[in-house]
Amino acid sequence: MRIGTWNLAGQWSPRHLELLTREKCDVWLLTEVHPETSVPGMWMHSTGTPMGERKTWAAIFSNADLVPAESDPHWATAAAHIDGLTVISSVLPWRSRGQEWGGSTLVEDVRRTLAAIRAQVDVTTIWGGDWNQALEGGEHVGTLDGRNQILELLNASRLSVPTRSLGSAAPGHRSIDHIAVPMGWDVNAAYRTRAIAQGQRLSDHDMYVISVNR
Repeated sequence: MRIGTWNLAGQWSPRHLELLTREKCDVWLLTEVHPETSVPGMWMHSTGTPMGERKTWAAIFSNADLVPAESDPHWATAAAHIDGLTVISSVLPWRSRGQEWGGSTLVEDVRRTLAAIRAQVDVTTIWGGDWNQALEGGEHVGTLDGRNQILELLNASRLSVPTRSLGSAAPGHRSIDHIAVPMGWDVNAAYRTRAIAQGQRLSDHDMYVISVNR
């Protein structure tokens, strides 16, 4: 099973589609998704709340039938059921976030967001997206407290994060885009693909893909 995540930065073009289809993922956890985003042969569920005028917060694409959750756990998180699994794509708050996140501090906003998601995250969950948080190394977008909150939820849910040690489009920084899967799964590969086509950068975030055996 191949699972990918990519922050599209609200952009979409044939080059974006080419990069996505080249990876041959069974599931995509996308964030900052342009309304025209479509992958032939894949089912889609996206958040209903817009993120500005030309994008939505998160979406899930699957080549197997997906059933949207009865309700998404948070307005910046999409949730669906695929083949007995709960699949979640999230944007988590970051330092320069807007007032819609509602807390007085970034630490509190992360806490509130994770509390909303927590009930749907367990050992039968695939959870990923743009978490705006490195899970090791220096911290440039989130906070160490936010990192610890996320790691606590992952450990309690028995999920591992094969993307945690990968780099990012920012030289010297660890990834803030992640994919978590059950600890009992075998991870065959985890890698980053630069979001560049024909010399043009398509997003300020690179693409991340893992290959696993359930």
